[in-house]
Amino acid sequence: QGQLVESGGGSVQAGGSLRLSCAISGFPYSNGCMGWFRQAPGKEREGVASINSDGATTYEDSVKGRFTISKDNTENTLYLQMTSLKPEDTAMYYCAKDPPGGLPHNACHRLDYLVEYGDSGQGTQVTVSS
Repeated sequence: QGQLVESGGGSVQAGGSLRLSCAISGFPYSNGCMGWFRQAPGKEREGVASINSDGATTYEDSVKGRFTISKDNTENTLYLQMTSLKPEDTAMYYCAKDPPGGLPHNACHRLDYLVEYGDSGQGTQVTVSS
């Protein structure tokens, strides 16, 4: 049974930084599409960033230039470096991995596919105060 465990969330002031980590274990397929999505209270889940097996990345428009997704294949860990945080970034952040059969059309750039079809962890809370 695959498991994704997020950590690194917290409370920061606007303009601050946080680095989220996601420990990935137990999946029979070690690579593929991985990413992060978030959900704020009263809002729908929103894809934030993804990275495919070749290292190609995709970002949601509002985080471009501020967030960086990366992975360490040797340690099976996914990261999200967040800088210049804004109050509107406040949300529960989840890491996600594509299902055994992959995403539809292997479209890792489709953040909405990762949100809908990916396996995810329990999340880590990020709160940004103004």
